[in-house]
Amino acid sequence: MFRSTSGTKRAVVLLLALVVPLLFVLPKHSRTWLQSLGQPLAYLFTLPLNAVASLDRGLQEFWSESLALYRVADDNRRLQRENELLQGQVNEWRELALSSRRLAALLALKERMGADTIAARVLGRDATNWYRSVILDKGAEDGVVPEMGVIVPKGVIGRVVKTTPSTAVVLLITDPNNAITGVVQRTRDEGIVEGTVQGRARMKFLPLLSAMQVGDVVVTSGLAGGFPRGLPIGTISHIDKVEGELFQSAELVPAVDFLAFEEVLVITNPRPQEGGQVQGVVPGNSRTPVEAARGARP
Repeated sequence: MFRSTSGTKRAVVLLLALVVPLLFVLPKHSRTWLQSLGQPLAYLFTLPLNAVASLDRGLQEFWSESLALYRVADDNRRLQRENELLQGQVNEWRELALSSRRLAALLALKERMGADTIAARVLGRDATNWYRSVILDKGAEDGVVPEMGVIVPKGVIGRVVKTTPSTAVVLLITDPNNAITGVVQRTRDEGIVEGTVQGRARMKFLPLLSAMQVGDVVVTSGLAGGFPRGLPIGTISHIDKVEGELFQSAELVPAVDFLAFEEVLVITNPRPQEGGQVQGVVPGNSRTPVEAARGARP
């Protein structure tokens, strides 16, 4: 296309080179005649030249716009890649910030408790319906043994029931096979907190004359189960009082969301209670509160 334009220009220049000398050599009337004849011829020659020039300009503009669009598309792809990279970095930083916040809360709990503990991470959760448990990344080599209590800043998780050299299985308080001693914080009534088949928690063997109410908080009693006194277990959501029964019971909403925690504290050595009382034994009785309450079951 550019060669054809150049050739047309050369033809016009050559024609002018032939005609102009003739204008000076020919007589006046011949020059006048040639001038009158040359005007329409010049117009005819300029038509294709203008058309080619217009097409040339159009092609140049189209090429420039196409090149600009290609550059814009390339910039968009580059910016999209950079945005994805930055978004990934933001997610990593957010995860680190959340992890740091959880670990800080766990450290504050460790310092506040005054008991010997080991921090551990959750490796997995039981996906079957047989048990409600979690697996930790600390085991016998780290000093973790069965019956040790496990907690998070919001409250009680459960108890260690099995260990390997590097892992431990924790039975949650919502499992029917788990039982720990608890006390209604406001009324000081003691009972046994067990899991239910529905995956909830229930406090049993409460006195019939207890003044407990819906909304009361239940905490660990510190008498058995590997937990010190006063750790949150849950909140009373419903009270069952059956005529003729020796005890009443209450349904609890656990203090912990069992799908939301990732780090825990394993209580390796709860501090002895005041007066040197040994953990897990009721004064004047060789049985634990769990055994005593089950022995009183009608």
